[in-house]
Amino acid sequence: MRVLVTGGAGFIGHHLSRALGARGDDVVVFDDFSTGVRDRLIDSGLARIVEGDLREGPELAEALQGCELVFHQAAIASVAMSVADPETTNAVNVDGTVRLMVEAARAGVRRVVAASSSAVYGGDPQLPSRESHRPEPVSPYATSKLATETYVHNIGAARAIETVALRYFNVFGPGQDPKAEYAAVVPRFITAAIRHERPVIYGDGQQSRDFTFVGDVVAANLLAADAAGVTGLTANIGSGERHSLIDLLDAIAAAVGRPLDPVFEAARPGDVRDSQADIAVAASRLGYRDPLTLTAGIRLTLDAYRRAAEPTSVIG
Repeated sequence: MRVLVTGGAGFIGHHLSRALGARGDDVVVFDDFSTGVRDRLIDSGLARIVEGDLREGPELAEALQGCELVFHQAAIASVAMSVADPETTNAVNVDGTVRLMVEAARAGVRRVVAASSSAVYGGDPQLPSRESHRPEPVSPYATSKLATETYVHNIGAARAIETVALRYFNVFGPGQDPKAEYAAVVPRFITAAIRHERPVIYGDGQQSRDFTFVGDVVAANLLAADAAGVTGLTANIGSGERHSLIDLLDAIAAAVGRPLDPVFEAARPGDVRDSQADIAVAASRLGYRDPLTLTAGIRLTLDAYRRAAEPTSVIG
């Protein structure tokens, strides 16, 4: 079938695009390439790549033609950037989503699987976080992802589109850009370890995260696309465990075979202190099972970054 991946040249998006192509789908990638990397899509079996902006222009409608499924990954995904520029974050993440859903309805799309975030829970005092817990977003980014979920489900229900929203918990893996201005913690730590540099920890290092390998997120999207009777569902996608940043650093140190000495800097505004997913809904409704452990995921990611550091390699 023909499928559209918005943000398909991004970190998660390019892994998903490749997996869809590998299973035989006719894949269209829609991306503005503000952060996406075109080289990630080389030899990925794509039908075509459409460059455009979710908020305006005819390219989105063109990309949606003939598509039965949409995987909505496109977003400004940085908490820090959202604090610095909430207007742009809202325009891309919220207005862009609304336009996508309207155009998807016009194109006759059957189902939209949308990326959301664990950030919607904020500093949830009850861990692990469950979908039944009240959202308490503490950043413009988190607020925009909660709005994304709501618009996807509401417009979907009004316009006969099946919808699933997946709340990702701290995704990591090969292909994350460690050079990005607001790069996530795993690629920053791994890159520092490879270069024999001191990794930077913002805060005391005791803040904890549910680190989720990107392959598990891809698997969850494929399950959400195929599962029956799940329209309107919102589900957590994580490992079901949480580890402190110090634990993460220790796992990377064990993988590289030497201790790492971090530099501690002030905590950043909008960052959540602790997060952990309850993945029972994803397991029971989608068949999501056996996510990779942090140790195994770090070793796979480290191997990929080492290969990418070779002169002829491309990350991802």
